[in-house]
Amino acid sequence: MPATTPDAAPDVPPHSSLRSLLRLWPYVRPLRVLLAVSAVVAVVASLMSLLIPLVLKWMVDGPVQHHDPGGVWLGGGLVLLLGLLEAVLFGVRRWLVARPLAGVEARMRADLYRHLQRLPVDFHDRWASGQLLSRATMDLQILRMFLAFPLVFLVVNTATVVIGFAILFAQSWLLGLVLLTPAVPLVVLCSYFESRYALASRRSQDQAGDLATLVEESVLGIRIVKAFGRHRSQARAFRGKTRDLWHTEMRKARLLSDLWAVIMTLPELAIGASLLVGVLQVSDGKLSAGTLVAFLSTALALRWPVESIGFLLAMSNEAATAADRYFEAMDAPEAETSGQDTPPVADGVRLEGVRFRYPDAPDDSPELLAGVDLHIRPGETMALVGATGSGKTTLTALLPRLHRATGGRITLDGADIAELPVARLRELVAVAFEEPTLFSATVRENVEMGAGPDGASEQDVRRALAVAQCDFVAGLPEGLDTQVGEQGLSLSGGQRQRLALARAVVGKPRFLVLDDPLSALDVHTEALVEAALRDVLRETTALVVAHRPSTVLLADRVALLTGGRIAAVGTHPELLRDNAEYRHLMSGEEEATGAAPPSAPRSPHGAPAEAAGEAPGRDAAGLPAADTDTAPALQRSDAR
Repeated sequence: MPATTPDAAPDVPPHSSLRSLLRLWPYVRPLRVLLAVSAVVAVVASLMSLLIPLVLKWMVDGPVQHHDPGGVWLGGGLVLLLGLLEAVLFGVRRWLVARPLAGVEARMRADLYRHLQRLPVDFHDRWASGQLLSRATMDLQILRMFLAFPLVFLVVNTATVVIGFAILFAQSWLLGLVLLTPAVPLVVLCSYFESRYALASRRSQDQAGDLATLVEESVLGIRIVKAFGRHRSQARAFRGKTRDLWHTEMRKARLLSDLWAVIMTLPELAIGASLLVGVLQVSDGKLSAGTLVAFLSTALALRWPVESIGFLLAMSNEAATAADRYFEAMDAPEAETSGQDTPPVADGVRLEGVRFRYPDAPDDSPELLAGVDLHIRPGETMALVGATGSGKTTLTALLPRLHRATGGRITLDGADIAELPVARLRELVAVAFEEPTLFSATVRENVEMGAGPDGASEQDVRRALAVAQCDFVAGLPEGLDTQVGEQGLSLSGGQRQRLALARAVVGKPRFLVLDDPLSALDVHTEALVEAALRDVLRETTALVVAHRPSTVLLADRVALLTGGRIAAVGTHPELLRDNAEYRHLMSGEEEATGAAPPSAPRSPHGAPAEAAGEAPGRDAAGLPAADTDTAPALQRSDAR
């Protein structure tokens, strides 16, 4: 089932941009003094541009009118000096905020990453990874740009416009009123623009996240895409999403262009009208030529602060949308980490009336687990058997609390896992999944991830690799320090599965959960791993999901899961004798895998005698069996 975000773009309700942006205050608060200083510096820089018209007025009414070349040169020097001061002050403002705001972005990204690591698996099942990636990259870049430019210049430009109009009214109140005429239409237009641009901006950023998800899935699943010749359908899907994003960006561009057209036209008309009225006043002797020049120069200096309103509002709306998207992820409740560790009582694993339903399952659908009761004794290995879709993988995910049971109780040596601190629980329980996940790191680092807080020694790592029969590591270019590549795709499916098994056993966990950990191995390697794994299982309490009789033989007892409950528990021979469903499952697996019955004679290496002469590691088609499992993992493959 593909993960989707709960916030589809078309259904986003209107929001308050100011309220969204105010949520950034905890991150901005440490920089409030610095931002205030940078705003003051920017206001002073803007005032330099407003002083230039006053110098021009003095020049026109003074040196120019009296034909004084020295005064003209002096006025020109003052204009040049004011221009240089303005440029230097704006440079200082940029220098003041550049590094601190980059630090804000880094802190927000670190907080988001840390929070995502603590969120329960249910959250990651619902959210597409591309959406989370876009929030951690693109959205945070938008927020940094907002803090560096629009946040300051909304204040600076407002102060500049207020001071500028005070200067204009001081020179001529009539011309000031003419120039102020477009103010009311501009306010109405900006309000209209803001509500529509905010919706378009949200839609655009959500669609960009969906596009990132598609690209990520295509790259990770490139082998499947190529193997099934689906590059054309993937390209069509990509074009469809890019076309949707393009249409949204064009809508944003149309909204912005309409706003810019009106914002630029109305002030120009007002300046033209004030010029006409001013010329008439100069001709009537009611206004000096220098005053008219200063008025028009001031009006032109105010044109950018007024015209930039549209640009600043657009960036502010995008920043508000980015803040909403960022805090949607940050507001998701973390898995509880509190709890009290209780002394162990050597009781093994107990499941009492355990029930479970996925949060996104239809309300009228039956529970996947409908009252599971099971006791795994201390030091015992229990095999869990059931038909596909019976909930075996889901049940194994409940023990390390990757999912929370919706009912019932699970205890480990008498301690309720719901009350154990998560860190302690993960130290007690180690897991190896059927579909292994490796990271873009070295073999050593991937295995050491399964160690406890004290880490793993070189001896521990090599012991774990030996248990999992990872002899192939010695043949890698740099041995333990070889990078395995993204998702470990540079390795075969069987090699990835063996490394995941080594990761599970390296920390010598008290409880071990294995979800069909040998499914990608050929019969000879499987027999060797089983032989080494028996020594590990003697020292731990284990639950092993089994599909093949050979895996069942690792266990002391077997539990049959059917209808959301444990239908039978016993040894393998007992269930073969007394339970028809178990007998049917085992016979079906033997036929499907070609495995010999448990009672069949086996070769010295553990393989069935009739298969001992076959080429090792080859399946029925003649392909290397360890390399057949290269498809990306499907979510809840065993549960849905």
